[in-house]
Amino acid sequence: MHGWRRARLTERTKQTATGRTLRFEVPRWPGHLPGQHVDVRLTADDGYRAVRSYSLAAPADADVIELGVQAAFGGEVSPYLADDLPVGAEVEVEGPLGGWFVWTPGDPGPLLLIAGGSGIVPLMAMLRARLASESDDPCTLLYSVRDPDEVWYAAELDAVGSVGGTVCVRRLYTRTAPDGSARPPERMTERDLPVLPSPAQARCYVCGPTGFVEHAGALLLAAGHAPDRIRTERFG
Repeated sequence: MHGWRRARLTERTKQTATGRTLRFEVPRWPGHLPGQHVDVRLTADDGYRAVRSYSLAAPADADVIELGVQAAFGGEVSPYLADDLPVGAEVEVEGPLGGWFVWTPGDPGPLLLIAGGSGIVPLMAMLRARLASESDDPCTLLYSVRDPDEVWYAAELDAVGSVGGTVCVRRLYTRTAPDGSARPPERMTERDLPVLPSPAQARCYVCGPTGFVEHAGALLLAAGHAPDRIRTERFG
């Protein structure tokens, strides 16, 4: 049963200039599925309350949850969570929420994750769950960012990409690519999609800004992916 729970901030990690990973201890957390999210509620001294939704960035881990927070310019809640909430302070969380944009290791077939910017957060939970599973179905993460400084989980994704096997991680830069990059900076195209023997059998998850998600969805449909196996989550 859902309800508001006390959550204590235990760790903050910088991902980008404005992106942070926040780890909270939530007593009696019921667990969650990769792709779900929580509502976070802040209460001011005068009783004013603000509620925002944030994606869970990692699979369930006892009473610990990990959230990804992108500080929005002029935002009321995200800048405070990203940089000002003291470690050890408490907020309230409700969840887990959402049951459609989820993936579990029991879901068979190729897995295609497409992220734009901070949209990587819920897909990171799926990728981590896939790596911890015994599945040998192919899994590809396509991660589109404007430039190298905007990559979340850079070291972790580098480690995954260097291992090889059935999991592949590719970064797609749209404005500035690193020196030596074989792919020029440009918007994602159908050429960036992995070649699959039967694309209609793949499970596709797309998360990012609205324009990015609509563009990626159109590319997937044009490449033969089944509409009922494409799931999207968007923001902005």
